[in-house]
Amino acid sequence: MEIKVDVDGCKATLELAGKLTVQTSPALSEKIDELQDGVCDLDIDLTAVDYIASAGLRVLVAADKLAVRRGGRMRLLHPVDEVAEVFEMTGLSEVFEIER
Repeated sequence: MEIKVDVDGCKATLELAGKLTVQTSPALSEKIDELQDGVCDLDIDLTAVDYIASAGLRVLVAADKLAVRRGGRMRLLHPVDEVAEVFEMTGLSEVFEIER
């Protein structure tokens, strides 16, 4: 899993590439935890993520809660069909703001 982080004021964009699994999700969690307190909006670009496991979903749920706690929001950007289907099957498509 590759993770690129770009912070612009109160907004952070995280570009992910690879598989978000039990092995790789701790790295994403760590990157999110490292964001400064002033960052309230999170954009997570999933364009290059081809697989997401339940561990990855847990990290995204925690990230969404963090953004809301800070008075912001989280958006998931451009998930591939297979990843979007996981959000649909789990009901998280009703929880997350997803930009296709």
